[in-house]
Amino acid sequence: MQLHVESLLAGHPFAGEIVRRLNGAGHTAVFVGGVVRDAVLAELRGQRCVAQDVDIATSALPEEVKYLFPDRRILSMGEGFGVVVVIAPGGQQFEVATFRTEGGYSDGRRPDVVRWGLLADDVQRRDFTVNGLVATPDGEVLDLVGGIPDLKAGLVRAIGDPATRFGEDHLRMLRAIRFACQLGFAVEEQTAAAIRVHAARITEVSRERIRDELLRILGTARSGEGIDTLNRLGLLEHVLPEIAALRGVPQPVEYHPEGDVFVHTVAALRVADGLWDVPRFKLAVLFHDVGKPPALARSGGDNMGGHCGLGAEIAARALIRLRLPKRDVEWITHLVREHMRVARLPEMGVGKQVRLLGVGEDEMCPLGDLPRRFPLFADLLRVVICDAEASAHHAQAWLPLLSRAVELLVHLRRIHGIRQAREFLTGDDLLAMGFPPGPRLGEVLDLVHERILAGEVSTRDEALAHARALMRGHR
Repeated sequence: MQLHVESLLAGHPFAGEIVRRLNGAGHTAVFVGGVVRDAVLAELRGQRCVAQDVDIATSALPEEVKYLFPDRRILSMGEGFGVVVVIAPGGQQFEVATFRTEGGYSDGRRPDVVRWGLLADDVQRRDFTVNGLVATPDGEVLDLVGGIPDLKAGLVRAIGDPATRFGEDHLRMLRAIRFACQLGFAVEEQTAAAIRVHAARITEVSRERIRDELLRILGTARSGEGIDTLNRLGLLEHVLPEIAALRGVPQPVEYHPEGDVFVHTVAALRVADGLWDVPRFKLAVLFHDVGKPPALARSGGDNMGGHCGLGAEIAARALIRLRLPKRDVEWITHLVREHMRVARLPEMGVGKQVRLLGVGEDEMCPLGDLPRRFPLFADLLRVVICDAEASAHHAQAWLPLLSRAVELLVHLRRIHGIRQAREFLTGDDLLAMGFPPGPRLGEVLDLVHERILAGEVSTRDEALAHARALMRGHR
């Protein structure tokens, strides 16, 4: 097979310069990994491929690579493993790796021994056949591991013995599922069988690396299939035990004919897969019903009341364990905590509706642009859509919410936004009026703010008068 290198490297012209300098100095240099895989797959599907990243492998030793690029900045952190990074004039980074063999992986991640080798040796140490393809500078594809037949068959297959590959780097078990989701492939059966046998060893991988692979799975359009595959291959209980705990938890058939809580969660993710690819949002969908098992146990098996609050606590612990940024943890747990409350939006008073809408408001964005002005609320609506479409409710659950959200935007324009409530009346105003400090002060402030947000109080004088009336009632 012959690739069109010029069009493939259209966005990475310096990659061609790297290969030309190496070959001009008498070394062998080839393109490897994902860039070749994606280009071959595009060719097989009759599609156009523009490379996202370009990796290069060469017979040149690291010091020889550095010698050939005196005019470029070189990053040498991986030099002990034969990898240097050449910085292009525009700031792009290109990994250049020396052909090598590896041995001994005592930490389940890095080789204990690295020896320089030949191209044929180098491809054998890689993870999966579809990632072991090589392209020469003129675009000829070299397949020394059976990658092209597996691309045609839609299979992710370990190179050589799967148990050996996973013993070298345990994260490859998650990577197999990620590539299957990313490419729309299946995990080849012997490779899948090895994952089942060695699944427990994924706990030896750092939480940060596990998190990154999970986010990559969730960032694909097949994350529901990915979570289901994690379950089938025995990895789910080790990386996301909270989600594994949803298996077998029954739900009322009239509301959830699709099955138990785990089946429902995967179905909700599949809905999200067809609409959005944001990993943070997918995490909220993944955890939205995680509180149902303890809620059901707490009620003695009668109901799942309070599962949203319990779920937010469980989700927070899981996300902190996975080392997610604090802001993401707070965002996701808010969605988990409020997803049932927002489903009851039309039943709330207008003031409470506006309060829920306004959490996380970005006042710099236009008021009529709901997803940007109120991104947290927009994500809540998205969670409700996924939840409803994966159950018996469908559009009858979420369509009224969209209609009410539009009405709220019109209402907010009429009352000049949410900030006005805070500007009309503050806690300091109540203290100045002689209201004693304490919980009741906050309650009165909330009551007045709700009337302002509902449009029932439209001036500061009216707000102060209403607060005085509440003070008299308190006395």
